[in-house]
Amino acid sequence: MQNRFPAAWWATVVLFLVHGLVVSTWISRIPAVQTALRMNNAVLGLTLLSSALGALCLIPVSGVAVGRFGSKRVSIVASLLVCLSLLLPAFARDAWTLAGALFVYGAVLAAMGVAMNAQAVEVEKAMGRPTMSRFHGMFSLGAMLGAAAGGAVAARGLGVLGHFAVSALVNALAVAAVAGLLLDTHDVHKNVEHRLPFRNMPRALLALSAIGFCILLSEGAMADWTALYLRQVLHAGQGTAAVGYSVFSAAMATMRFLGDLVTARLGPQRAVRTGSVVAAVGVGWALCMRSPGWAMPGFGLAGCGFSIIIPLVFGSAGRVRGVGSGAGIATVTGIGYLAFIAGPPTIGFLSQLITLRGALFLVVTCCAVSAVLSREMAALDSGRRLMPEADGLGVTGHL
Repeated sequence: MQNRFPAAWWATVVLFLVHGLVVSTWISRIPAVQTALRMNNAVLGLTLLSSALGALCLIPVSGVAVGRFGSKRVSIVASLLVCLSLLLPAFARDAWTLAGALFVYGAVLAAMGVAMNAQAVEVEKAMGRPTMSRFHGMFSLGAMLGAAAGGAVAARGLGVLGHFAVSALVNALAVAAVAGLLLDTHDVHKNVEHRLPFRNMPRALLALSAIGFCILLSEGAMADWTALYLRQVLHAGQGTAAVGYSVFSAAMATMRFLGDLVTARLGPQRAVRTGSVVAAVGVGWALCMRSPGWAMPGFGLAGCGFSIIIPLVFGSAGRVRGVGSGAGIATVTGIGYLAFIAGPPTIGFLSQLITLRGALFLVVTCCAVSAVLSREMAALDSGRRLMPEADGLGVTGHL
């Protein structure tokens, strides 16, 4: 039984890697799909929104499904469906069919996200040591590899359908290869809630959801506005403007592989608070600089700060007393998706009222709110250090 935990760890690593690969494969070919369907940017933007709507529709159902059937079963089914759904955009013939394809794609992608994070929580409990940050680091690595492969494939003129078919097949085979290694623990948890009306939500979960909202809004703002800030405000060239988000992303991906060491030393609460402060300082530095070169260290520092917060928030949401791990993670994920939808237009609206530099100080404010709310995680820190026997898993394991 003890040998299952390292195997389950590697199986969960594969799920996060596949998630990142699928997401970046689609993103890397958006320009090709736009050109093939002859859509302008406004129509494309509305079409892309359908994936977020699909995610919002299925996230609550995913939490209930994880509670009823277990994270292992839902992870396997959702992961295979994600691989298959990647093919759908390649068959789109107009904006409406693309929107339908992306609705399905976004829905199953969100279901996979909830289930694999719930599985990650179970593996982390079983092993008795922090590991959530490395799981999310594998997503970042998958996103980088998928984007690089997508760029290379696009440069060689391979069609979208052929690219997506190969990616779907390889990723589905990877999921099938590790499916039997995942932990099946759904029958362990008793007397927990798998449906969470807002009025009955525990205070700790409300705080975690608020932190998730603030940080995911901030990460979305960095993704959508970093290049524009460098270009429009600091007058960087197009190449330099593109480097800003690359620095942020590289720092985030690198730090996620070190984040578990930070968590083991500080504990989840202090790690989230420290990460929030570091991110606030980094973004504030970048916004106060007058040249692109001096702004780059700020973006790197911000990436380091943001890197560990969401993995820890998801992990803590899966450990709230009396709440199923799927339900807790689904709650935080759903509210986070709202941040992704609301964040970009909010920054854009504020930039029209004041300036883009001023609008981006909203990110600094969000980081400050996250740092303050992190104190609500104190009660969960002790629960993280419980031996796995307390969770009904029976034995301890170590990677």
